[in-house]
Amino acid sequence: MEIVWERAKLLFPVLDNTQELQDEFENSLQLDDNINKLHNELVSLNLLDEITQIIHIEVGNVLLYKIVPDFWKVFEDFKQESNADAAHRCEFHIFRHAVTQLYKNYRLLSKMDKRSKSLQEKSGIKSTFKFDEVFKSSLLSQLPANFSNIVNGFYKVSFKVFIHSKKTEEEEDEYMDQLEEKVECSGCDSITSLCQCQELVNSFTETNFCLNKMGLLDRISGFTLTNLIQNEISKHINEKCRGDFDTSHMKNLKTWLNAIIVEWLTRIYNNGSLKIDSTNTKINECIEHFKMKLKYYMFEKYANTIIDQFFNIIIEFPDSQPAIDDLKLCMERLDLRSHLVESLRSSIETRLLHPGVDTADIITGYVATIKTMRHLEKSGILLHTVTEPVKEYLRKGRQDTVRCVITSLIEETPSDLSEELARSEAIKAEETERSQDEMNNWESWNPDPIDADPEKLSSQSRKSDIISMIVDIYGSKELFVNEYRNLLAERLLTQLDFNPEKEIRNLELLKLRFGENLLHSCEVMLKDISDSKRINSHIQSAGFSEVLSSDPSVSALIVSSQFWPTFKKETMEFPEVINKLFEKYKKTYEEYKGNRTLYWTPLNGRVNIEIEINEKKLDMFVTPAQATIIMHFQDQKEWELEKLSSLINMPQSVLRRRIGFWQLQGLIRETKENLFVLCDDDQPDDSMETQTNVVLEEEETCMASASDQREEELQVFWSYILGMLTNLDSMPLERIHQMLKMFASQGPGFEFSQDELKGFLQRKVREHKLVYAYGVYQLPKV
Repeated sequence: MEIVWERAKLLFPVLDNTQELQDEFENSLQLDDNINKLHNELVSLNLLDEITQIIHIEVGNVLLYKIVPDFWKVFEDFKQESNADAAHRCEFHIFRHAVTQLYKNYRLLSKMDKRSKSLQEKSGIKSTFKFDEVFKSSLLSQLPANFSNIVNGFYKVSFKVFIHSKKTEEEEDEYMDQLEEKVECSGCDSITSLCQCQELVNSFTETNFCLNKMGLLDRISGFTLTNLIQNEISKHINEKCRGDFDTSHMKNLKTWLNAIIVEWLTRIYNNGSLKIDSTNTKINECIEHFKMKLKYYMFEKYANTIIDQFFNIIIEFPDSQPAIDDLKLCMERLDLRSHLVESLRSSIETRLLHPGVDTADIITGYVATIKTMRHLEKSGILLHTVTEPVKEYLRKGRQDTVRCVITSLIEETPSDLSEELARSEAIKAEETERSQDEMNNWESWNPDPIDADPEKLSSQSRKSDIISMIVDIYGSKELFVNEYRNLLAERLLTQLDFNPEKEIRNLELLKLRFGENLLHSCEVMLKDISDSKRINSHIQSAGFSEVLSSDPSVSALIVSSQFWPTFKKETMEFPEVINKLFEKYKKTYEEYKGNRTLYWTPLNGRVNIEIEINEKKLDMFVTPAQATIIMHFQDQKEWELEKLSSLINMPQSVLRRRIGFWQLQGLIRETKENLFVLCDDDQPDDSMETQTNVVLEEEETCMASASDQREEELQVFWSYILGMLTNLDSMPLERIHQMLKMFASQGPGFEFSQDELKGFLQRKVREHKLVYAYGVYQLPKV
């Protein structure tokens, strides 16, 4: 029996707990002979089953209590170096040594497993012991918490060496030029003359070979490899792509992924070789699976990098068009629509929609967003979703939106709206051609994405150009036409270098957008300018020169009041000499026109005056109000605010503000409260010392504001509303709106929305002129 046991311990060293595991058999014939003898002896003693069970138990025990703990102990005892590169090199060698020793034990136990199966097969018994499963379960059941750190360091070092070996010729030349300053190899960090890159590559290949043979390459290294490669992809994208919007990076990224990442993975799984045997389907499938997963990650990371910078891309459009094209390709493979919308809306609200940004800049950003999103997605679904906060903010948070839009349309601004206006005819032609293409290419039609809202996106809104989308902020063309009419009136009344050709061109372009009916009054305004020049020429011709020969020259802008915007309802009395001058002009006009007369608007126009005070002369253009104030100081050098206010029929607060203009010119000073004195050379000019007391006159417009005009127009409907509610007792909003459109319309130039009417009626409710209850409006009971 002892001889049998000794023979068993010789074939199965795990049975001898006093000895280290080692294989005594080098000769296969000797090994087969001993297996045959042991088999015969065990069968004769009827101990075959018992001995094979003991062998399997001891193999499991050695794995669980000796080999596996020794392997993981290396990881647990490792102390992290302060220097990252030094730590990674140390981790590389520790991991290599641990894997090598584990593989040695694995091979020995694997041989014992084969011998035990051979014993059983000789008796026709099929072994149920699965050594590989026991080996893996024993190993993976004792994973230490920090094992991935050492594995990560091992692969970091190998990837660094691999990258160094893959330098392009240009990079290699640059690297060689740096060797004079840097004597370390960029791959292994050793002195260049003692480079260890090849030794590291060999060790790396051997270690992966051992892991692969044990079936542990994916189990131990797979997760770490994936994280490491994803980090390298992210790093590469950040270095090469971030901030560079005028170049497409898709092709270069794919090339880099195949040449660097996939090639490195192939070397890991294919024992250091790039050539994979066509019959080795397992490795081929593994590499293809990795490649597909990493390509997906690369597209997602690159797309997210673009999305994170999309606000900057919008600002730089169209130079950033290549980046948008790349994002478009990524979005064909990935569902990033919701992320793009959330990220871009957040960026817009943070960087654009706040009080520190001018309205003109917001409009410029809005226009750039429209252009960019249209290039990214033709359907307009993303555009509608992304720009909704901008439209809401401009509509409710900025009162000067309409004016800024109109200014951008008729003047050169960064928003390029003037160029869009000039493209009106071309845009119509493009829309017609696009519609024909859609009909001809009906087979290439694609449905809307699932996030599209059919109630908000009509076919017309998809095809709307930039100007139409801006007008759609308010839903009414009339607001913009009225604002243009106001702006045109201001320009005609204040700009001495008025360019009629430019204004006529702008008007013709606006007609294409808003229609001729809405802009008819603007045509009349421009006609008034040309007519006024002709009338002035006649009045100041030889036939009327004797009338005005002793007076200053007067040029009047004669307007057709029913077509011009409402002027501010402010009054002012001119000096007597000016009134006489205007009266003479009026009589001359009546003689010339016969049945027509003039009504002067005192606050409008420009006055060219020459002021001479002692030896100081000033030649300047001022408003009629400013000229009137200084003329009264010509007759009397000192004025109390109250008396001057009464004389020229101007509120004291307004008068003080307008006197501030002359205070800044150094011609008038306030000696004490509400007492203003004309300055001369005999008196010290302390205007700069009293600068803090000067109330500056704001840049004023002679027109009533658009909101005031609109309110006045809506008031016209009030009598109709009173009549309807008197007769019908109570009415809902929709019915009131419908009735007003049918019976109280002011013609094609006057439009109002139901929301606008609702706001007007709610103001009347707050003023206690209406009562709103149960969805209907009615008059209050007296």
